[in-house]
Amino acid sequence: MRPICLILLAMLWLPQQHAFAVTDNAYLSELIEKSRQLKLSERQEWLKLGHYVPNLIAPGVHGLVDSAPFYNAPDGKSNPQAELEATLASFYSDITESNTQQNPQCAFVARYAWLNEQLHFDPQRLPRQDCKRYQQWHAALNPNSLTLIFASAYINSPSSMYGHPLIRVDAKDQNEQTRLLAYAITFAANTDESNGLTFAVNGLFGGYPGVFSNMPYYLKVREYSALENRDLWEYQLNLNVEEIDRVLRHAWELGTNHFQYFFFDENCSYHLLGLLQVARPELDMTSEFRWWAIPADTVGAIARQPNMVKQVVFRPANATVLRHRLRQLSEAERDLVKGISIKRIAIDDPTLNKLPANRLAAVLETSQDYLSYQRALGKSDVTDLAGLTHELLTARSRIDIAAQTPDIPTPKTRPDHGHGSSRITMGAGRRNEQAFQELKVRATYHDIMDAEDGYARGAQVESFSLALRHYDSGTTRVEKFTPVSILSLAPRDKFFQPMSWKIAAGWQRVRAANSDEPLAFALDGGIGKTWSNEQDTALWYALLDGSSRHSHALEKGYALGAGASMGGLFDLTPRWRMHGYLRNIQYLLGQRDAAQILGLEQRLALSTNTAVRLDVVRQREFKRSDNTGLLSLLFYF
Repeated sequence: MRPICLILLAMLWLPQQHAFAVTDNAYLSELIEKSRQLKLSERQEWLKLGHYVPNLIAPGVHGLVDSAPFYNAPDGKSNPQAELEATLASFYSDITESNTQQNPQCAFVARYAWLNEQLHFDPQRLPRQDCKRYQQWHAALNPNSLTLIFASAYINSPSSMYGHPLIRVDAKDQNEQTRLLAYAITFAANTDESNGLTFAVNGLFGGYPGVFSNMPYYLKVREYSALENRDLWEYQLNLNVEEIDRVLRHAWELGTNHFQYFFFDENCSYHLLGLLQVARPELDMTSEFRWWAIPADTVGAIARQPNMVKQVVFRPANATVLRHRLRQLSEAERDLVKGISIKRIAIDDPTLNKLPANRLAAVLETSQDYLSYQRALGKSDVTDLAGLTHELLTARSRIDIAAQTPDIPTPKTRPDHGHGSSRITMGAGRRNEQAFQELKVRATYHDIMDAEDGYARGAQVESFSLALRHYDSGTTRVEKFTPVSILSLAPRDKFFQPMSWKIAAGWQRVRAANSDEPLAFALDGGIGKTWSNEQDTALWYALLDGSSRHSHALEKGYALGAGASMGGLFDLTPRWRMHGYLRNIQYLLGQRDAAQILGLEQRLALSTNTAVRLDVVRQREFKRSDNTGLLSLLFYF
């Protein structure tokens, strides 16, 4: 009797698009009984299709999809067996496909295909529906292979500061020259929010719906490579025709259904893993990312799967190509490029005509690339950009020599081969006359003293960093807790003019008037400029800073101030980095103080995921000075 009761309940609960009329109750009962015997609802294939994950505390599972129509049974979100039975019942629906509705066999095309494989539906007793919309969509994709695309980190966008993955569907008739015409499947928060802080806060607490979408790949390339200047990595997946179809059927099934979007865990990376792992029954790529899912880590989870990736290709962004072109020019030639771009030097200037043909071609081509780069950003140093571009193209066409496009070297380290994004640090040190031991744990992701292989140069994004310190005097305390710390040290030159900036929020020990060291909430920020040497082995920066401290132990409960910081990072060897810095803040409101800090940090990488670090700091705060030295061992995972 249970199947009949289930059908009646489902008919009452399901929205109109899921209504159905069973015409063969006996056969439905047979199918349900057979599914129980085979324990289909416990199979990984079914759990993946329903996006079921184990509950954190209570026994059982729950589905991650938050759209009610995605689950057919009233309790389908938490009961895989009930959902399977209700899904079988829904396949008897007499709904006719239209532009606004689908028959459940078509809306749940992935479930239908898998259940048919296991139960071998009798088409006479369960008629097969003609899913024209899905067939047309599949035919338009014309799939031949799937490629995971990883867009490198873009620190100026909260949604992309860790990088962003998507799946490209490569058609049978496409090649390297027509690859831009492929379609891409991506997952993102559905919002028009342009305020980075608002997006980050709502993203932390699931304030946006996350949806899958497919769009022409060239639109994403334009966004990533041209506008945001992010390098692309292509991981060509080794999937057969049936595995590809499983992924695409499930992508169709997800349709406009939404997930609650969370910035750190249920994000683009996590749900793309959930989509890809339906390709093979043995794949389990989401279970290790229950707490947070960093894009580079999830790419690594895919790359580590046996026989999953057949080739990795690096696609440099426009800015990467331009920077490499500029490095191939002499200082005098770079001056010519800059002069041409601002029309200080005319195309027919005698200085240009004195250059050898190959050098003149290189200067003109680089000038053209620089103008294209400015046009993509919506910036230009000249009013008639189109006219100047035409002049450059005409002048270049007169030079009978091959294009001087340089070969862009592939970075030595792929994004998934860098150090682990989580870190544990154990150290011992001395502060004034007191010895201490320190344990520090960081959830994610990278700071400027970490090895940069596989990460963006000069970028720091740290989340949920906690430092515990035990003094030999017997005191154990939280030294610092920083939920978020972001620093962008983007070097400037005559062609690229980014601003450097930082922001950090959390709790840290501060001096108070009564000599206590309360744990105060701190909010710090700054903006300034960074420069680099020709070899890219050093960065110098100078920032204007703002700072606030809040604690009942402070005079008036707060301290507000402003000042400046400066420093330099030096790579003495590929493994050895040094960072010296100086910061001065004048607190003029609340607890008045002149705080200075002078520090020297050194890091020596022992391997990809281990390093040793030495920190020496002299700090003066509220008329007291402290000297601290700390030697630490770092483990990344």
